[in-house]
Amino acid sequence: MDKIIIEGGVPLNGEVTISGAKNAVLPILSACLLTGGWHTLDNIPRLKDIWTIKEILSNLGVVFEEDAQTLKVNSDNLNSHSAPYKLVKTMRASILVLGPLLARLRKAKISLPGGCAIGARPIDLHLKGLSAMGVDVNLEHGYVVASADRLRGADIFFDITTVTGTENLMMAAVKAEGETTINNAAKEPEVVDLANMLNGMGARIRGAGTDTITINGVKELHPVRHAIIPDRIEAGTFLIAAAITKGKARIKGCNVEHMEAVIKKLLETGMEIEKQGEDLVAMGHDKVKSVDIKTIPFPGFPTDMQAQLMALMCIADGWSMIRETVFENRFMHVSELRRMGADIETNGGQALVRGKGVLSGAQVMATDLRASASLVLAGLAAKGRTEISRVYHLDRGYQDLDLKLSRLGSKIWREKY
Repeated sequence: MDKIIIEGGVPLNGEVTISGAKNAVLPILSACLLTGGWHTLDNIPRLKDIWTIKEILSNLGVVFEEDAQTLKVNSDNLNSHSAPYKLVKTMRASILVLGPLLARLRKAKISLPGGCAIGARPIDLHLKGLSAMGVDVNLEHGYVVASADRLRGADIFFDITTVTGTENLMMAAVKAEGETTINNAAKEPEVVDLANMLNGMGARIRGAGTDTITINGVKELHPVRHAIIPDRIEAGTFLIAAAITKGKARIKGCNVEHMEAVIKKLLETGMEIEKQGEDLVAMGHDKVKSVDIKTIPFPGFPTDMQAQLMALMCIADGWSMIRETVFENRFMHVSELRRMGADIETNGGQALVRGKGVLSGAQVMATDLRASASLVLAGLAAKGRTEISRVYHLDRGYQDLDLKLSRLGSKIWREKY
């Protein structure tokens, strides 16, 4: 097992290129189940979650060919409709194979991902939407068992905005009879990227990126070549890395329109960010101003950037209030930041941070993907050595984060333990 070691206090300096977005790849790979032939996907990151979804698809009969950042996907020999618990237990996004399997095979048996309460992450909304489309849905021994003689268009309203729910129903609806409308749909760029890929396959989807998406079902789809959008969360993490180390970095290959909320908030902290085409040039300063944030769905401040911004607020001048409204239990990084000297008080979905100007290196443990990133950022700014264990969480969503930071001048490396 790996741990990451950081000798903090070194300002970043140099260039870094952003990888493809994990949260866009997962539904797009699932969408390859909808039709046979060779799909070609460009800008694929090398991540643990991508390996997991490939294992799930391979178990269904999908084959792959890959070269550098290009992945070819073929589901001509789709021979199963079941995704067992042993494959999906580590990744909640595994539920994304449900919609395309129903669209193509009219049946699916998918294990509920490990630790997933139906109400806590709104998988129930996926199932209600599919029921409205004529799918018979049952929960049996920890599995979603679903089947339909035919899928029909429906008018669906989400009580709570759900990204994976929007994606799942959109994939199911592309081959349904008639028109499907998804109201209160997620507007995230990853949803739009999936819709663009599906439309390239011959689907008829309108309104992606708004809160109302309309899908007119088609009988046939065809394989497509599609390039994955840049990872806005990775790009935001490197912006904060420049700010927290008081360094300067050119962050290459961004989609700036996807990052407006993060950029605006970081400008409020006093850092400089210059937009140059698809690049961002970021410069941190000695004094970091405290800011308040509230996480909300896109186009608001993303929940996946909350932990990273909290790390920055730990060294800011003044008090910051951070409100997490998207997911419960998203403050697990707080106890580890406290080990590094952070002054943070939590109360339910709120965290009050008193900036202290400096953190101290310590032995800490990663608890989830974005918490891992916050600890890396804190370690970059801290005095002394920081050792982060359980960094397999980090590898689920960041391609070579430690190597990229090392190329920017950070004293960061991995060791076995």
